[in-house]
Amino acid sequence: MPSARESLLEAAHAAVSVRPWAGVRMVEIAAGAGVSRQTLYNEFGSKEGLGSALVSRRVADFLDGATAVAAQSVRRGADPAAGCAATAAWMLRTAPREPLVRAALTGCWGRRMPLPSLERPAGPGELATELRDRLVPVLAGQGAAYDAETVRRACEVGLRLALSYLVAPERGAGEEPGVRVDEVVRALLR
Repeated sequence: MPSARESLLEAAHAAVSVRPWAGVRMVEIAAGAGVSRQTLYNEFGSKEGLGSALVSRRVADFLDGATAVAAQSVRRGADPAAGCAATAAWMLRTAPREPLVRAALTGCWGRRMPLPSLERPAGPGELATELRDRLVPVLAGQGAAYDAETVRRACEVGLRLALSYLVAPERGAGEEPGVRVDEVVRALLR
């Protein structure tokens, strides 16, 4: 059975998926989670606190998922370029379906979404750096023929290229962005 905090975060995510954050009411979130409004306020302090926690959770889940994709590709024998490309392709499939993650990765926060935190939020550059820092040990650590610094630089370029496709998606037929990321990262690893 999930904790009250987990239930509240899920209820808040469900609510923001169907209506703007400004229209989400705390009483509805509490009812959706099966807890009292007082429990909601005890957990998060305010609607802003709940919104911040929701964004943090969704971004953390995204980073964990991206790291898992890289690890899975390495277990299948992928080199750093293919691992970075697999992660980029997953990122480009996942972020458009998760508006909070997309906003965090692009910095484009709309009125429909809660703000990331009461303090200075991590911007797209910081998230790209955090993702890169998580991926490099996974991609370079399996006895790869590349040193970690080379993988770090190539992975950073690959992730930022993938982010550009998130900000300005390509329309129509053409190569998948993951293929392009693979080509660019592979060229940088030479």
